[in-house]
Amino acid sequence: MPNEEQLNLFDLTVAEPPPPAPPTWEEILSNAKIPIPPGTYQNMEEMVAHCNQCDRCRLGKTRTNAVVGRGNPRAPIMIVGEAPGQNEDETGQPFVGKAGQLLEKILAAVDLNSQEDVYICNAIKCRPPGNRVPEADEIAACRPYFLEQLRLVDPQIILLTGATAVRAVTGDKRGITKIRGTWMTWEGRLCMPILHPAYLLRNSSSDRGSPKWLMWQDIQAVRAKLEEIRQL
Repeated sequence: MPNEEQLNLFDLTVAEPPPPAPPTWEEILSNAKIPIPPGTYQNMEEMVAHCNQCDRCRLGKTRTNAVVGRGNPRAPIMIVGEAPGQNEDETGQPFVGKAGQLLEKILAAVDLNSQEDVYICNAIKCRPPGNRVPEADEIAACRPYFLEQLRLVDPQIILLTGATAVRAVTGDKRGITKIRGTWMTWEGRLCMPILHPAYLLRNSSSDRGSPKWLMWQDIQAVRAKLEEIRQL
């Protein structure tokens, strides 16, 4: 009669390897190849602390402050810009310069409150030197932070301001004038590309067909869509 040792010779069960150890904070903050697992952050305050220590790309060496976001962290609308400018880098808050002031006026014109209805952030959390366009590796290094923001806010509508924000979030490389004001779906979420407020500042006309006129059409459509969603 075979003993236990003999029976074990025929046991073909392969032991599963232990799961890999989760990355340490030091690894996450210093290596862009290390992913940031979904669910890493419980709130925006934790993310702000990490972003201000982050060295996942070269921008960590030149920033004054990381610029994570402002507004209601559970808002129905998320507005995504490209990257911080000088004013944002100095204050640690997005859209606080002239473009941000214009954005506030645009929102108020359709009774959207920037502290209740909207959460404002950028695809990139640190200012590129000279306000240059973020490079692909910088966008990739910062993307996990944006995805965690998206998970935490869980917005019903995402507004993408300008072509760089559209490309950074969705990968769509079309010009902003071709796609602004059109609804699209990305990752199951309703998105609309809109003109960047800074572009409106460079184009003062309010005539029909002008950038300001187009923005007015788009923001009214956003307000109407939000009301439609709330009634479902």
